[in-house]
This record gives sequence, C-alpha cells and structure tokens, in this order.
Amino acid sequence: MHDSMDDIAKQAHQGSVAAIIQILNQKLADGRVRTRAVFADGVLHLLCEAPIVEPLECSVLVNHIQKILEDIAPRNIRRVNINSRIVQEQQLLWLEEISRNPDHLLWSQEIILSKPNLLQQGIKALKSPKAEPRKKSQLPKLSSRKLKENNHVRRSFVGGMSLIVLLLVGWFVYDRLISSPYASTTPQEPTPPPTPVSPSTTATSTTATPSDPFTEAVRLAIEADAEGKTANTAAQWLDIAARWEKASTLMNSVNPDHPRYEIAQDRVILYRQNSQLAQQQAQQRQSE
Repeated sequence: MHDSMDDIAKQAHQGSVAAIIQILNQKLADGRVRTRAVFADGVLHLLCEAPIVEPLECSVLVNHIQKILEDIAPRNIRRVNINSRIVQEQQLLWLEEISRNPDHLLWSQEIILSKPNLLQQGIKALKSPKAEPRKKSQLPKLSSRKLKENNHVRRSFVGGMSLIVLLLVGWFVYDRLISSPYASTTPQEPTPPPTPVSPSTTATSTTATPSDPFTEAVRLAIEADAEGKTANTAAQWLDIAARWEKASTLMNSVNPDHPRYEIAQDRVILYRQNSQLAQQQAQQRQSE
C-alpha cells in the first residue's frame, strides 16, 4: 500500500492530472469535497463540488488546495483555476458547461503555485526512502580486491554528494540574496484566466486532415455528447457508448510529439469513463 501511494505521488509530481485528482480527493474527503480537473492551455482547471456550501468556503478551500499542490510540486503546472459549485448530476463536458454558464458557480479563483527552490529540492531528494540494508549475516564474502574497489566507489560517491550539497547551498544563497525574483514583498496580481475554448470551436477551426486522431476524437466526443441529451432507447445509448470508446482509443493513439499530447492523455480516461456511463444507461433502459 505504501509503495502504491509513493507511485501515485511520483506520478502527480510528474504532472499526471489523474494522480493529482486522486491525492486531492483523499485530502479533501473529510469535507465531502470531490474534485475533477482538466489541463488546458497551460492552466490546470479544477472543479470542486460538495453536497452543501460549508466545506466550499472560498478562502479555506483555496488555501488548502494551494498547500496540497505546492507539496506535490507538479511539473509544468504553475497556474490553477479553481471553480466551486454544489454537486450536480454527472456532466461529461463540465469545463465547457461552466464556461457557458459561469453564474452556476459559487465562485472561481485563479492561483499561482510557488516553485520550490533548489535547496528544498535537494533536501526532498535526500529524504526519499532508500532500500533497507541487508543483514550482515547475509552479505557474501568479498575478496580484498573487491573490497578496495567498493571503498573507492564509496569515497567517490560521498565526495560527489558533498559537492552537490555545496552547490545547492551556493545556489540557495545566490537565489535569496542576489537574484531571487521573489524577494519583493509586493504580491503579484494573478493573470486573468484565458477563456476556455470549447471542443466545437476547436473542431471547426482546426485545419488538420481527417487522419489526425485528436481532431477525430474531439468530433466523436461532440457527437456523443449531443446525442446523449436526446437518447431514449438502449440501442441509442449503446451507440453513444461505442462513440465514446472510439474517441478514447483515438486519443490514446496521439503521438507524443503532437502539440496537444498531454490533453489527449487526460481525455483517454475521461472518454472511457463516459463510455461506461453510457453503457450503464443502456442497461437501465433494457431492464425497464
């Protein structure tokens, strides 16, 4: 269990939105606050929902989320747009929905995550768990030549670690006393969040050929979402589920060098979940 949590923490630190959501939901479970997230245009958009208003109090929840995210220190994520509302029926494209109807939100606030300095990163790396040493009785006997080689390697390693610590301390002093951009106590005004672009606008403005899996997946997602608003029969819901599943497969086939590869990886899971919801609707219609 501990190894699993360590893996999730590492994935969150590397910028995995799914891992970040899992950690946030665990940390906010006492207040019955659930979160959903989408990373788009360099901004992590968060939606916080709860059955009642009290756990969604703006100043408390924003400070709590900012502390959690700064402890995670996700790579390539500095700007976070936090939105809050009373929990509603599951919506497949919630970001587009709150962009069209911002009045349905309790509040919305953008924060800027502070980056850990080099000294903090070095201390965190030194405190990371190490493998448990083997018992002395289990160690194989080494020849004198092997012992000399091991001693040489050990001395080289210790010398290298000492040099790294000195460099980290030097950078910390330079960063704090000479060139730190955070030395000023004047708070910076947060940059207003960009207007999110809906998938429909993206689909009509993109000039990519039909062979682009990202564009084709967005087109299928828009069609599935539109049909889900009028579907009544089990056959219709099964067709919608197939569209979501195909869209998920297309997103999974997007090349790593694609400009929207990170968004595609996040939507692989989202579209697969939408397909499962559509299948559940089909089963309910069949039992009626």
